[in-house]
Amino acid sequence: MTEEEVDYYELLGIDRSASPDEIRSAYRKAALKYHPDRNPGDKEAEAKFKLCAEAFEVLSDPEKKDVYDRYGRAGLERNGGVGGFQDVGDIFGMFGDVFGESIFNFFGGGRGSRVQQGADVRCGLTLDLHEVARGVTKEIRYRRREVCRTCNGSGAKPGTKPETCKYCGGRGRVQQSTGVFSIQTTCPKCGGRGSVIAEPCPECRGSGLTAREVAREIRIPAGVDSGVRLRLQGEGDQSPNGGPAGDCYVLIQVKKHPLFTREGQDLICQIPIGYAQAALGAEIDAPTLDGVEKIKIPAGTQNGDVVRLKGRGMPTPRRNAVGDLLIQLFIEVPKKIKPEHEKILRKLAEYEGDSVLSERRSFGSSLKKFVSEFFPEKKGGKSEDKSKDESGNDDATP
Repeated sequence: MTEEEVDYYELLGIDRSASPDEIRSAYRKAALKYHPDRNPGDKEAEAKFKLCAEAFEVLSDPEKKDVYDRYGRAGLERNGGVGGFQDVGDIFGMFGDVFGESIFNFFGGGRGSRVQQGADVRCGLTLDLHEVARGVTKEIRYRRREVCRTCNGSGAKPGTKPETCKYCGGRGRVQQSTGVFSIQTTCPKCGGRGSVIAEPCPECRGSGLTAREVAREIRIPAGVDSGVRLRLQGEGDQSPNGGPAGDCYVLIQVKKHPLFTREGQDLICQIPIGYAQAALGAEIDAPTLDGVEKIKIPAGTQNGDVVRLKGRGMPTPRRNAVGDLLIQLFIEVPKKIKPEHEKILRKLAEYEGDSVLSERRSFGSSLKKFVSEFFPEKKGGKSEDKSKDESGNDDATP
């Protein structure tokens, strides 16, 4: 069977409906079956070992699996192809975690021979709402570990150099044979480095890395919110042995605004208005992200009513959409009023007593019904037995 004719499902011995765990388990079994250490000199077994890794690469990736299920291996070739592993060591580099730390030897390769990636670092950045609304470029400062300039990353005191670890022979791994398998583990003497340092560098104390503060610019997209993490790829700790650097993750925090609160991409602003403004309507100043604007308050505005300004909220990151600005109105009742204001309000109260609003009339009817149903003896606000004298006549006040 040629590579073009191979069926990944048949090769791993699974159904097309197999779950990710079943695919992983089947690959592990197939890899153990065709592993070169178990089949020394068998080129066909080695070829199948590579095909099993290729099958696992495809079937464990939902997008590649979908293309393969639809169009077969030819479809994968049109969409960029698959691993096509030439070196068995490459397979360990990609899928060694499937087998765990005690993976059998891949032709002398293994985790001890792989370069180590630098660690990720984190820092925080606080922004105000106006910066977030428009997007901004900011400078951040943070500490990361870089290759020591005193020892150039060797970890050894200047004038000396690391010595090859005698325990593992410089491989960083030690090997034990158990039947047909060769089990590799990290060297306990050198910790996988393959070398030991007799005289550590006084600057980095043998680690090969020292902490330094760096400054970097980062572009903040418009519309981000507190809790968002932005990544600066390759700006984390440098690798101690020439591997890729880690990443820097920037955690965004947006300061509380004195006028606006945020709900998703909408902004909310609460504005107090007077009774007369609510009853008669008015034009008031309202804050927006672009400055102060005049908005109209309709006559008869009720407490809690909202005026919506479309498209005046926060933008949505990576989408051409903007939230709204919601002006929430509440009627402010003064605790102290001037005498002339009191006279006017008392006149108004007398007038409203003769001309009851529909909402009040409805509430009054409900109140009378409530009293007559649950407190019949207090109907009308007086006790029935006290409204008349003993003779049955109305109780008159002299």
